[in-house]
This record gives sequence, C-alpha cells and structure tokens, in this order.
Amino acid sequence: METIYSYAIEIFRKKRNEKHISLQTVADYLNVSKTFICQVENPKQRAKLNLQHINELAKLFQCSPKDFLPESSI
Repeated sequence: METIYSYAIEIFRKKRNEKHISLQTVADYLNVSKTFICQVENPKQRAKLNLQHINELAKLFQCSPKDFLPESSI
C-alpha cells in the first residue's frame, strides 16, 4: 500500500531528475544536509519531508505544492 509520504517522495525524485538537480543542490536550497535528502529518497531510511520542505521544493521546481499530493486520498 502506497503512503502519502511515498507518493510525495516519488514526485520529488521525478521532478529532481527531470530538472537535473543534484542532491546537494536540493540540500543547500532547503538548508538541510545531503545525508537527509539521501535518507528521504531511500525507502529503507525514510526521512520525511515536512510541509515547509514541500513548499520550498515547489519554488525550486517551479510548480505548485499541490503537485506533491495525489488528486484523491490514498
């Protein structure tokens, strides 16, 4: 069963790869460590993005924060 977190992480990973943005660039933009971003993307060490992270990522990727959420509940 997919969780809201795994959905958001998949969108995050997809947008980061589409824009060719490095883990370090994202970490610097969010003012977090590269290790944290690696843990966010690693399904075995699932660190969580919070709403502020989502908002900042939307700015970085030039999209809406809503893009990180499914259209209907999971």
